[in-house]
Amino acid sequence: MRSINIHEAKTHLSRLAEEVAAGEEIIVAKAGKPKMKLVPIDYKKKKIKFGILKDKIHVGKDFDAPLPNEVLDAFEGRN
Repeated sequence: MRSINIHEAKTHLSRLAEEVAAGEEIIVAKAGKPKMKLVPIDYKKKKIKFGILKDKIHVGKDFDAPLPNEVLDAFEGRN
């Protein structure tokens, strides 16, 4: 693991990002004192699983029927 000063980090951030993404860890120091550590993150995209709610959710045949007037009035603030 290497240490660099904050000015160098600001100047070469893109290059440092590539190095860190490749697995290197870098310490960034200010006035010789460590202030932060650049480390790669373990990012894995979750796989989508289709059909996991099959037979667990039921949608009624009338789910898109018009709402009763008292419900509409409540939504529109007339109640």
